[in-house]
Amino acid sequence: MLRPIRALAAAAAALALVSACNSASKATSPGKPDSAAAANFRGVTDHSIRVGGIVSMTSAGGYSKKDTDLGARARYMRANAEGGINGRKIEYLGAEDDGQDPAKNLAAARKLVQQDKVFAVAPMSSVTFSGADFLEQEKVPTFGWGTLPSFCGPRYIYGFNGCLVPSPGGTLNQTWPEGIAALLGGARGKSVAVIANDSDAGKFGIRTFQQGFASAGFTVSYAKASVPGTAVPSDWSAYVKEILTANEGKAPDAVVSVMQTPNNIGLFTALKRAGYKGLLTDPTDYDPGLLAKDATRQALDGVHVLLQFEPFESDSPAMTQFKADVKAASGGQEVPLSMHMLTGYMSADLFVSIAQKAGKDLTVTHFQNAAQSFSDTGTLVGDRAEPKGQKDSFGCGALVQLKNGAYEVSVPFKCHPPVPFK
Repeated sequence: MLRPIRALAAAAAALALVSACNSASKATSPGKPDSAAAANFRGVTDHSIRVGGIVSMTSAGGYSKKDTDLGARARYMRANAEGGINGRKIEYLGAEDDGQDPAKNLAAARKLVQQDKVFAVAPMSSVTFSGADFLEQEKVPTFGWGTLPSFCGPRYIYGFNGCLVPSPGGTLNQTWPEGIAALLGGARGKSVAVIANDSDAGKFGIRTFQQGFASAGFTVSYAKASVPGTAVPSDWSAYVKEILTANEGKAPDAVVSVMQTPNNIGLFTALKRAGYKGLLTDPTDYDPGLLAKDATRQALDGVHVLLQFEPFESDSPAMTQFKADVKAASGGQEVPLSMHMLTGYMSADLFVSIAQKAGKDLTVTHFQNAAQSFSDTGTLVGDRAEPKGQKDSFGCGALVQLKNGAYEVSVPFKCHPPVPFK
């Protein structure tokens, strides 16, 4: 999958709370190893495990994934309330802000390892991961959303729902194509247009989704990474004209955008004004915070959003626990839930689950050994298994539609067999 990101923040109260939590966490002095043995392993003492995060809290375009930090904090708080990881409490330092800047991403990774001496980085959530090679070289277990190539292949880097941007020989998650096929009454005879930003990430997204939709039986009538990645276009007419005539002079049955929220708003608004009546879909715009503004709500009305986790509307035990944990981390307040929040939560959850399996003698070697035979079921992302997840996605997901100011599940959470990536 691609690099799903959104530009609008959640409710102000939630953001203020996250910022306050970050400040408080940075003020906590790191603990010292309690034994010579523990001192041999970075970030591990007899009583604690030090973990940090890297998140695009800010960006030049105003986009923020700040809720990712709150989600991670919520999971770590519950783990500590339940006794920690094999008796050790998690000392979560909070997330470093990389500003969606490759240089800052690498600097954040270096700081966490060389200065803060963390055992693991969880979450890592950004559109850039220039610190990946450094973290892999330093053997730092790292967890995040596997929407970047660095989550597919390295030994110490894990996607919380697997590898979503595989290399040839890996597999493609078919949740999106199969979900769209279900909404259109099948893929046979149907066409899709796929559009992305002109960036390495966008080009890779086009390559994967073009193959995924074709494998599901669609005709891919348009597939371009042509939208500037540095600024949102003020005029979408050229893109709209190409899309609406891409299907042998006709409009495609579905337009698949793999871009950020501001781009989606501009593109979808322009398509609607041009009279497009087909299906609109993207992987980023599932956030109650987007419903706060009339213009945003109207622009995204009718759009089907891809999820690779259970929808918040689910009443499963895992979702009920997630909501309770977030509320606890928010000081008992009800805060708007977001995809970013769940990204942080599930990144932390996979780290905690593998670390528990590693046992009392926690070292990187023991952690990696535990990961090599790790599996569990019934999570918010379906059944998990490592090292499978370092090559393949876990293959599960759902679609929700923004309709009349609220999200509704349009395709229920389901796991689909992946297809080979060529």
